[in-house]
Parts: sequence; C-alpha cells; structure tokens
Amino acid sequence: MDSLSSLYLDAPLAGARDATIEMLAQRTPKFSLPQPFYNDARLFALDMQEIFEKEWLFAAMTCEIPAKGNYVTLEVGDNSIILVRGAAGEVHGFHNVCRHRGSRLCLKEKGKVAKLVCPYHQWTYELDGRLLFAGSDMGEDFDLAAYGLKPIHVQVGGGMIYVSLAEAPTPIDDFMAGLDEYLAPYQMDDIQVAAESSIIEEANWKLVIENNRECYHCNGAHPELLNSLQEFDDSDDPRATPAYRALVARKQADWEAAGVPWRLTHLGRRNRLTRTPLLAGTVSMTLDGAPACQKLMGRLPNADMGSLRILHLPNSWNHFMGDHAVVFRVLPLGPQKTLVTTKWLVHKDAVAGVDYDPDALRKVWDATNDQDRRLAEENQRGVNSKGYQPGPYSETYEFGVIDFVDWYSERMLANLGESAPALQLVQS
Repeated sequence: MDSLSSLYLDAPLAGARDATIEMLAQRTPKFSLPQPFYNDARLFALDMQEIFEKEWLFAAMTCEIPAKGNYVTLEVGDNSIILVRGAAGEVHGFHNVCRHRGSRLCLKEKGKVAKLVCPYHQWTYELDGRLLFAGSDMGEDFDLAAYGLKPIHVQVGGGMIYVSLAEAPTPIDDFMAGLDEYLAPYQMDDIQVAAESSIIEEANWKLVIENNRECYHCNGAHPELLNSLQEFDDSDDPRATPAYRALVARKQADWEAAGVPWRLTHLGRRNRLTRTPLLAGTVSMTLDGAPACQKLMGRLPNADMGSLRILHLPNSWNHFMGDHAVVFRVLPLGPQKTLVTTKWLVHKDAVAGVDYDPDALRKVWDATNDQDRRLAEENQRGVNSKGYQPGPYSETYEFGVIDFVDWYSERMLANLGESAPALQLVQS
C-alpha cells in the first residue's frame, strides 16, 4: 500500500475530506489514483456529494418522453429524480419527493400521467411542479404555492437530456450548442429507443470510466467490436497509420459535401465530439459491419457516416452511426458497484423484425459490455489488494484516461474547496 493511501485510512471520519484533498494534491500525475479512490466508502460518499450531486449528468433521451405527461425516473445515489414533458413541450426536472412527508411520487422507471399524484396521501402536482391539491385537512390558510415540487437544473442538447443537482451548476451552454450542431442531421425528434440493457458491474465507477477511455485493451478483449471499430479516432494520434489518415481525409470530404459535422471538438477535458470512420468496408457496429437498420437516421444521405463519438464526463459516452446509435449512461451504486445502461436508437418509423433485428442490433455491444464488465471487476479485485499501488498510464494509449483522472481531480478539488466552510460549520 502506498503512503497516500495509508494517510487516508488513518484519518478519522471527520478528516476524510482533508485527507482526500491531500491525496489529490500529492498524487503523481499520469498515474492511477491511490487505493481509497476506488474502494473506500467514505471517499465514495464524497464522490457522490462532490461529483454526482454537483456536475452535469447525462440522464435520458427526449424521445423517451415524447408527449405531454410522459415521464422517466432515475436514481442518483439517494436522490430520486423525475423528468417529465410539460404542456408546452418543455422538459421539467424535479426531485421525486412529495412536499408533504417526502414519499416518492413516481414509482416506475417510465410512464405517462395527467398530473403527478403522490400515492401516499394524493397530494397532486401540475406537470410544471405546482401543487394543485393537498386536501381540505390542511386548513383554509394553507398556501399551495409554497409547496411546489423542488426543481433540478435541466439542459437539453441534440435530443439528449442532462441534469444537475447543484444549486448553481457550472455552465454547459457550449456543449449543448455542440450537441445541437453535431446531432442536427439525425433529426433527434424522429428517433426511438429500439433496445435497452442495464448491467451492474462490481467495480468502482471510475474504473468503469477509465476502462472506456482507452482501447489499449481492445485487441485482447473485444473481437466483436474490432470487426468495425478503429482503435483511434484522431488522425493526429501518434499510433494512426498512413492508411487511416488517408481514409479520414476521404471520408471528411464526403461528410463536408453532405453538410454533416465531423471536426474534433474539445470542450475542456469534460466533453469531446468527433466523427471518425469505421474500418474500411464497414458502415455500422455490427458483426459483419453492415447496417443493422434499413431506415437511416434523420437526413443522413447514406449509412457510411462512420461513428460520431460524444464524450461527457463523468457518466456518458456515445456512438452515432448512419443507421443507428448507441448511448451509454453510468450511475454509481456503491464504492464497488456501478450501473451501466445502454440504449440502442433507430429511426422512429423503423419496425422491429422488418427494418431491423433487435438481437443483431445489440449483439456487438452486449458482448463488449460483458467483456468490459469482467475487465473492470478483475481490475477492482486487484486494486483491493494490499499489493496495489498507483501505476503509470501510457501517454500514447491511455491519454484519455489521463484526461479523465485529471478532470476528476480538478473537479473534486474545486468542489471540496467550495464545500469547506459548510463542512467546518457542521464539524464545529
């Protein structure tokens, strides 16, 4: 065990925050994190408080709540959230908590309602969160206007819904504008979720994200995925071959002529958008590289659109192709338990069994997700050993992991610093 981990484990509960700040300040750059960041319950609680309750999170697709009254729910740690389509078509977000005695309002993952009604005592809310009915027993002077649902911050870009539980979240307007631009050709109001899976990985959420941010492991782990996926998505990547650079140049000319955005865009370390070709001769992430769906997405001129890759830290990566898209959402469940949800998207008029085979559509990423699960879980088992100490990342193959760990460290330090006065007050 390294000295920074020992420093943390020896700290009393009230000192865990200070010890976390010290570990982050002293960590070796371009190395993995000290052990407690991957398995300690106190540090997991800080992750939830300082990252998942403060940063912007990918939550759902607008196509999942297409009409007035459609809703979805999700759990961010102990926080249950409702996303509901309002009367004017806007997306509202609320804490899934009745203002009476705190019961959850919506008990299902998705559904459609005329009003939001608490199943406990039937307090009734409008879709915009206003309390409409609390019964006559509250008295004549009861102020309904004072007990509306508590809102959360919601941003929508390119048909993707992001939420933040912070009181004043950091701005993401540039990312929303990027999503609107890059996803415009897909006409995101005209898509549907064709398939969905949720798997639990017995690993810390950071190990799940680290595994995603590199393809160093791909040759040895993902035979199905490598039937179509390029290991790199940037012609400036030092590993990029002349053949890849030539393919990129040809495809970028085609995309430019079709008016389809493709340029690599970095928005800090948190967000990344780029379109990159799949392997020559393939057009989709399927076992044979052929389209999985016969109806193309949006206004795309053909299936050969490569993969539009969209990264959003801390909890999402995505692939948009000509015939379908695959979106991923990560939500931590515990220090060593993470929920990974995958959704396959197709044109809204595509019919299962006619335009696409659901099993063929999801075969590559079902296999890849299971392979990644096993890798992350074995990584976790090794990290838990007293023999673990932070190891070096490859700057050539694991630069994406370095970026993620740097982003995480920066945001943790910034958010822990902002929370320090309130913490000191509680401790005193």
